[in-house]
Amino acid sequence: MKNILTIVLMLLILTLQGQELPPIEKFKTSDYGGDNQNWMISQDDDNYIYVANNKGLLEFNGSEWNTYLSPNNSILRAVNVIDDRIYTGCYEEFGYWKRDKLGQLNYTSLIPKLNDVGINDDQIWNIIEYETWVVFQSGHVLYFFNKETENFKTITSENIIYKVFNVGGKIYYHVDTEGVYGIEKGEPKLLINDTIVLEDRVINIFKNEDEIIVLTRSSGFFQFKHGELLPWNVSANTRLKELSILNGIQLKNGSFVAGTISKGVIKISSEGDIEFEINQKLGLSNNTVLNLFQDNRDNVWVGLDNGIDCINLTSHIKTFIDYDGDLGTVYSTLIFDEFLYMGTNQGLFYKPLKSTNQDFIFVEGTAGQVWSLYNYNDDTLFCGHHLGTFLIEKGVAKNISSVLGAWNFKKLPSKENVILQGNYDGLYILEKTNNSWNLKNRIEGFKNSSRFFEINDSNEVFVNHEYLGVFKIKLNDTLTRAENVVVIEELSTGKNSSLITYQDKILYASLDGIYIFNKENNKFEKDDKLSQLIASKSYTSGKTVVDKTGKLWMFFKDNISFIAYNNLTNTPEVTNISIPLNLRKGVLGFENIKHIEQEKYLIGTVNGYLIMDLSKIKNDLNYKIYLNAIQKKDLDAEPKLLYLIEEGEFEHEQGILSFTYSVPAYNKYLDVNYQYRLSGQSDNWSNWSKKSNIQFENLPFGDYELEVRGKVGNQLTDNTVKYVFVVNRPWYISNLALLIYFVSLCGVGFLIHKAYKFYYERIIKHEQIKNERTIIQIKNEKLNQDIESKNRELAISTMSTIKKNELLRKIKKELKNVKNEKDLKSAINLIDDNLNNNKDWKFFKEAFNNADKDFMDKIKAAHPDLTPNDLKFCAYLRLNLSSKEMAPLLNISIKSVETKRYRLRKRLQLNHDDSLVNYILKF
Repeated sequence: MKNILTIVLMLLILTLQGQELPPIEKFKTSDYGGDNQNWMISQDDDNYIYVANNKGLLEFNGSEWNTYLSPNNSILRAVNVIDDRIYTGCYEEFGYWKRDKLGQLNYTSLIPKLNDVGINDDQIWNIIEYETWVVFQSGHVLYFFNKETENFKTITSENIIYKVFNVGGKIYYHVDTEGVYGIEKGEPKLLINDTIVLEDRVINIFKNEDEIIVLTRSSGFFQFKHGELLPWNVSANTRLKELSILNGIQLKNGSFVAGTISKGVIKISSEGDIEFEINQKLGLSNNTVLNLFQDNRDNVWVGLDNGIDCINLTSHIKTFIDYDGDLGTVYSTLIFDEFLYMGTNQGLFYKPLKSTNQDFIFVEGTAGQVWSLYNYNDDTLFCGHHLGTFLIEKGVAKNISSVLGAWNFKKLPSKENVILQGNYDGLYILEKTNNSWNLKNRIEGFKNSSRFFEINDSNEVFVNHEYLGVFKIKLNDTLTRAENVVVIEELSTGKNSSLITYQDKILYASLDGIYIFNKENNKFEKDDKLSQLIASKSYTSGKTVVDKTGKLWMFFKDNISFIAYNNLTNTPEVTNISIPLNLRKGVLGFENIKHIEQEKYLIGTVNGYLIMDLSKIKNDLNYKIYLNAIQKKDLDAEPKLLYLIEEGEFEHEQGILSFTYSVPAYNKYLDVNYQYRLSGQSDNWSNWSKKSNIQFENLPFGDYELEVRGKVGNQLTDNTVKYVFVVNRPWYISNLALLIYFVSLCGVGFLIHKAYKFYYERIIKHEQIKNERTIIQIKNEKLNQDIESKNRELAISTMSTIKKNELLRKIKKELKNVKNEKDLKSAINLIDDNLNNNKDWKFFKEAFNNADKDFMDKIKAAHPDLTPNDLKFCAYLRLNLSSKEMAPLLNISIKSVETKRYRLRKRLQLNHDDSLVNYILKF
């Protein structure tokens, strides 16, 4: 008995729960920005999720959460989206929210429409739709709000109303210690008053074909038939009676989901069998479920006492997550003898293949790193381990080699009962003799790590070492030595590269592409078709896996892809399955996938595994992208929301224009990515990004069109969001400013023209004046020259006359001294005639007038009584001649000249002190 107890205890220790569950998307309080408790969940036609939270109304658009505070700061208990309104209820308050043109929700209270009825010291716990009515359930009153007339009707109860239900177009509600009522012809009618509903609480009522199914808190399921409440004889009741059910819903396919207090969520088939349970240990955020809701994509949303979870019930993925860390990271899986074996970094585990809820059992003696599992001839299971090589028989491990690091195993084509094994330090031979497998020998001459290796028909071994390259090794006939080892020069080394045999061809996959070994050329050649199929993918690992259905699997950043050949065209075709690297959580270079049955595959992860069902992948789902908000923030100003219309117009200012958008998709294993294009700035689409907003800073003026589209997994959204807007020219280059600039420019041009004209006119005038002055100067100079010439003529004439007269006088004087005066009389008379010759005066007068033509006229005008002799005397004075010089000209003596001066002074009426010459020169 002691030994039996020890064995049972060891089995309990060496097992771990192996339940495969749908994916769960979790949202913590830090994610949604509300308080812990979430009381009710609903969804609108755009697939946005709304949650009644302690803090208020939560809105989730698939990308971000928005929080709207409760109208009176009380706990929001109920929410239901009906048409385009979001009806909510809390303490002493209920109403609806509606979206405005800015994309924000605004609240309208319905309390004023109650008139004198009111709601005093009570909560709204539930909201349902019934024909044209919205029913608000408080603790003691049902408020029926008519959406068309906006009038109210009420039904009151002395005892507490637990919950109201709309079942098949009929209203039911459960009243404490009274039973279940139905509303018929506008009046309540007691339908069920069985002991069960009097002592227990009705959680929900469902329509199941022609039957009414009642789910209770602690008594399980019941059927209501022909006025009687009878137990529904289903297997789930046994478990449900052990729990405290807080809420439950019926899914579209007829199955049920129940939420419990402290035990999480239970999924029940339409036949009443429990399919699985999810609690906090198995991935749920919290064990107390306050509300359940099935959305438009058949996901089940769970409002928890602490958090919000979304369970992807219809996902093509099921998960086994090792929350306790007992299983570890999965490196290899194998189906052998109807058991699923799983090699991890913590050892080897197995469980029956057909039992999804069966626990994993640890294979004793295999603790540590398992690298590979190998099925030889469907009757022998090998385990490649860090500590060596093991044979696995009926859950027991037998060590057949202690050589460290058994990477992999391959059957030699030409040998029976011989296996080539790759280890940390080279290649080894395993051989079966006398029905026993043992390590035979090591292949000498090659000591490199041999994780990836393949064998061709000529017993040539190709070994891929990601740091040293690919080796081709020729083995001797006894398989004891490497006769020839060469490095394949046409292949470059590549991290996470791999080597595999696919369709009887050896393939090398790396970042550079896929290469196939050509037997005829005895070299690797790049396969353009296969390489092009994967060229557009984001490379993370060259690890390839061939499954037993003939698919070649490869692993990329955003997808797991497989290549299969078309049966008709024999051309390769690639199929992409959206499971991003960050969600599948595999170890790079050690990715593994195993075909289980039909179209189900198992994918190992760092903390468990995924079960992928290709038959459940839906590529016909329609996704839409929505523009949620447009915000403008100018420099040194508060952000401002803008209308969500198709066109906008903005003033040019220094600031940021922001757009927020989202795709309401809630599948954990379908990443949502976004791409945008801003025509007017660039005609190219941006790179795909998970960012659900974009900002444009300091856009120049011009016309723009923003286009945004989404991609859910590998599927584009059905629509593209478009927003056309104009950034106006800044004020300093606006039309008015340009007109002002033009007018100013014209004015400035005109002024400049006038200034230049004035300037050049002045210059021209100055030049003209200067030229005129020059001309005048030239003329004056010429006149002066003429005057000087005349003066010279006058001087010459005067001097000639003076000299002539002096000469004649001298001659006359000399002749007077001649004694014979009679003979000389005629000569003297001739001399006198010449001395008094008027011709000399005429010539002098003409020359004088040429030199000083106005003098005679001016002095005549001033002194008209002057005689010709006086004028002649004045002319000589004008020439500033001395008395001595004037005497010969006048043919008088010097004394007579002085006398003439005196007489002329008197005629001119000069004062004694006045100078006669100066007076004459003034004219």
